[in-house]
Amino acid sequence: MPADTTSTTPLDDAEPFIDADLFLGMNSADDDVRIACKAFFVERLGGRVTMSLEQVGRCDDVIWGYSRELQDLYYPFMDHLHTVMDISREGYEPADAQLALAEDSGLPARLPFTDRLLLAQVIHRKGLLHTAGPRLGAFGGLPVRTVAARPAGAPEPSFPEPLERLYRTSLALRLPLPPSLPEGA
Repeated sequence: MPADTTSTTPLDDAEPFIDADLFLGMNSADDDVRIACKAFFVERLGGRVTMSLEQVGRCDDVIWGYSRELQDLYYPFMDHLHTVMDISREGYEPADAQLALAEDSGLPARLPFTDRLLLAQVIHRKGLLHTAGPRLGAFGGLPVRTVAARPAGAPEPSFPEPLERLYRTSLALRLPLPPSLPEGA
């Protein structure tokens, strides 16, 4: 899981955005990905992140594909995290769509429109998108950072209680990564 963790850039102070892959990555079947995503949230629990309403919906769409029993084990954690962490859920603006559609935007044309729209939102708000999925981080020059794997032997970070207990219960649901990508994307 490559990531830029050694250098600092002007983006280090940018508004942090998250996508569905990062959020759902906390329940990844791959423990390296799961722990890296969890660490992102544990380390920022007292801060603020932004997530597009579409990315929130993508999370729900993935979870709703599982049994009711697994949803009932997963959702208390997600609900509590959204309550105790300042996660600003924001819709797209017309300028985001204009940039996503512009041929000269600098956004990779081969990305699905939904990814271009998310990146346009991040760019307009001078943000930095944090993700666990490999696709967006593969393009240079974009305000995207893939979460870094934890150092070997580092302990798994923990949420404060009762969030950690709810998180442990939510792990009955383990997801492939990236969980939000449609087939063939």
